[in-house]
Amino acid sequence: MKRISSLILIIFLFPILLHSQSKIQNLESKISQVIDDTFFERTLIALDIFDLTDSIHLFRKNEKLLLHPASNMKILTSIAGLLNLGKDYKFCTDLYHSGIIEGEILYGDLFIVGGFDPDFKTDDIDSLVHIIQSLGIKNINGGIYADVSKKDSLYWGKGWMWDDDPDPSAPYLSALNINDNSIEVFIEGSKTGSPAEITFIPRTDFVQLVNKTKTVSSNDVDSFTVTRDWVNQTNQIIVEGQVKSGRIVDSTSYKEKVNILYPEKYFLTLFKEHLIYNGINVQKDIYVKSLAGNEVYLSSITRSIDTVLSYQNKESDNLNAEMIIYAIAFKDSGAPANSENGLASVRRLLDTLGFDPENFSVSDGSGVSHYNLLSAELILESLKYMYFKQKNLFKLFYDSFPVAGIDGTLKKRMKNTSAYGNVHAKTGTIKGISNLSGYVTSKNNHLIAFSILIQNFVEDYSTARKFQDKICEMLAEYE
Repeated sequence: MKRISSLILIIFLFPILLHSQSKIQNLESKISQVIDDTFFERTLIALDIFDLTDSIHLFRKNEKLLLHPASNMKILTSIAGLLNLGKDYKFCTDLYHSGIIEGEILYGDLFIVGGFDPDFKTDDIDSLVHIIQSLGIKNINGGIYADVSKKDSLYWGKGWMWDDDPDPSAPYLSALNINDNSIEVFIEGSKTGSPAEITFIPRTDFVQLVNKTKTVSSNDVDSFTVTRDWVNQTNQIIVEGQVKSGRIVDSTSYKEKVNILYPEKYFLTLFKEHLIYNGINVQKDIYVKSLAGNEVYLSSITRSIDTVLSYQNKESDNLNAEMIIYAIAFKDSGAPANSENGLASVRRLLDTLGFDPENFSVSDGSGVSHYNLLSAELILESLKYMYFKQKNLFKLFYDSFPVAGIDGTLKKRMKNTSAYGNVHAKTGTIKGISNLSGYVTSKNNHLIAFSILIQNFVEDYSTARKFQDKICEMLAEYE
């Protein structure tokens, strides 16, 4: 009787299995046609695609090849952060004072203790000022100090390239960060023949302007550059070239951004400037100095890890990723935190996923480093791990990714396609590299995990992205 029942079950399931296999073969054929392009005669592509709902592979090609992950490295950093810091972790920037407060005078100093918050902004500076105002303080008899002792003195990640300076995507790293450790430069043409109008946001005396521009007729062509004097390691902002008259200062087309050297001093300068603007006199200067241990705690500005992860992944922010690595290092090994101790958590994750960490190269948390080497298979397994093994963390992780056609680095991609709104994926871009890994919901409501790594090309990034988007559309239409 059991044999008859088993035979009936096989007869019943066989057409279903056959149909399922046929669908997979059809998808494989379509993807193969897409990547059977002359572009890939000299360009590498690695793919690994898995149906999480049915627990079955849909497509694999070159999935074991070691390739540069670029910002797909942030996928592993995100997971390591959630596992080691926890979903309730908060980045804290602490405010202390020494001495005593009598009436309107602080007979002592203010201390800002950096806690790796990567998203501290000028508005948060104002929050610190309000704390001082709430105490009735109008005169600070001492100075303002930055305690950055929680972090080591290395300002860049291993394998970051010298010619990335002064690009804001290669920010200088500190335990105390402000405005992505960068400054915005707005350029507006003035009277023809005169220098252009240059404005910094935030307005500050921390940087110095070298204006070598000339305003030309609106019929002429813009031809100007914005840089920082990184060769001599100064914060001189150099703008030179010709600028058309009639420029609009709030137009994003005319805005540039450069990184800033000594971010903790940048922070202190802004803090002191905002105190003075709000009528609070500071008698002495700013310095980097650690707490002695007898200071009085005042308050903290905190930021939740879900906020930091969301900005990191949606905007592919490198500072956020590196600060997560340092926060892990500090929690695990104490001060001064170093990146190697933080990256050890990523290597432990590789081991958890069933891979030998010695077979891969992990050099930073953001993917800026050209030393990083991962595989599409590894990235896919990390996506599977979060879905199958970390259910309590999965939604936070999933929601942190850009959504096709909606936000972040995918905001302008896959619009008016079946992939619109249901691809949640992390981009990864360095010169000659374009990657996309994440999740897509198919037409039959299956959740599919995928990793697409494309590299070693000289064409514009849009060429590689075209293939990624097309594959995502096919996965969205899969049923």
